[in-house]
Amino acid sequence: MVDVGGKDVSARVAVAEAIVELSAEVKRRLFNGDLPKGDALGVARVAAIMAAKQTPALVPLCHPIAIDGIDVEIDEIDEGARVRVTARTTAKTGIEMEAMTAAAIGAVAVYDMVKGLDRAASVGSVRLLHKSGGKSGDWSR
Repeated sequence: MVDVGGKDVSARVAVAEAIVELSAEVKRRLFNGDLPKGDALGVARVAAIMAAKQTPALVPLCHPIAIDGIDVEIDEIDEGARVRVTARTTAKTGIEMEAMTAAAIGAVAVYDMVKGLDRAASVGSVRLLHKSGGKSGDWSR
């Protein structure tokens, strides 16, 4: 595990996304709130937040850090849905892993809610979009 003891505490932000590919009909039903399993968007938001909080238990050597805030947006896109997570902390190390884990699990939760209607649904393109704070400063895709 990397020693972050000598690093300065700073405000840090990370933004990540994950894409869920869906059929046109299932995408329509997802965003209209018309799924047999219920409110998929709400479930996915809660799943993403819970995943961010559990990141150190899931990703080996990831430092446990206090999370100051998490915003989860699930938007309709041509391919289906985009789960976008913004995570914030004031710490000695970054919050990129929490943002990426949250986006990935939010997308998996959407998949779980629609899989009975769309066997071809898929989760992909989990990636960091932006990070700020710390010694390395800002970075954007």
